Amino acid sequence: MKSPNLGRTTNELGALLRHWRDLRGKSQLDVSLDTGVSQRQISFVESGRSTPSRTTLMAFARALDVPLRDRNSLLLAAGYAPIFPDSPWNSPEMKSITDALKRVLRQHEPFPALVMDRYWNVLMTNECTPRFFNCFIDMASRKGPRNMLHLMFDPEGMRPFIANWEDVARSLFERVYRESIGRVVDEKTKELLSALLAYPDVNSKWTNPVALSFMPVIPMSFVKDDLVLNYFSMVTTVGRRRRSRRKNCAWNACFRRMTRPRPATMNC
Repeated sequence: MKSPNLGRTTNELGALLRHWRDLRGKSQLDVSLDTGVSQRQISFVESGRSTPSRTTLMAFARALDVPLRDRNSLLLAAGYAPIFPDSPWNSPEMKSITDALKRVLRQHEPFPALVMDRYWNVLMTNECTPRFFNCFIDMASRKGPRNMLHLMFDPEGMRPFIANWEDVARSLFERVYRESIGRVVDEKTKELLSALLAYPDVNSKWTNPVALSFMPVIPMSFVKDDLVLNYFSMVTTVGRRRRSRRKNCAWNACFRRMTRPRPATMNC
């Protein structure tokens, strides 16, 4: 543990650590027991009187379950260089992952499947996905970037064609909270949730994750004329342990629910 001159970075580091302690409901004593660092030393760090070593700081981050992206922020606040790469999803170093995702998308034909970022913006789809949604609405008329949550909540999107829309909407709110990195709803996610709440007949109580059931899949019933298509949606996050974007990509696939004799195929 080194003790440099007091400065902006140590005070900023202390504020960040207190933020994560409050968020996780942990006291300085809890962190001390988890890390083996004395409570007095932790108090010195949070007050800006000393700066921890890189190893000690990462021990704090693990004890507080800080997401990798935010661990970089802790390192910067302490005067260290970030150690967790933050590459775009389509960068050359991510090619092996994107190639695998493309293969998964192809193998899911003839059912819809897509890859989204952490804010539910569509990054890739299989060939079936645009055909499926174009059976209901003109996807070309929607402005980009295409966002799956807006598509489901917008009265001019898929919402009128979802028979169980309220159940789907509640489940989607729950999933947004559950899939938030490190169980933290960041500012951009808050903006997204606010935009969804602005749509007509969206109940603000749906944003309370405590009151929601944690289902592994979301049942969806799409209606086109007299035809009902029963699916369930499953979201799988894709990650690499030492990448700060380890949960930024998610694979969303729709599976047909064969609960009764298969109806006539819709001509898409």
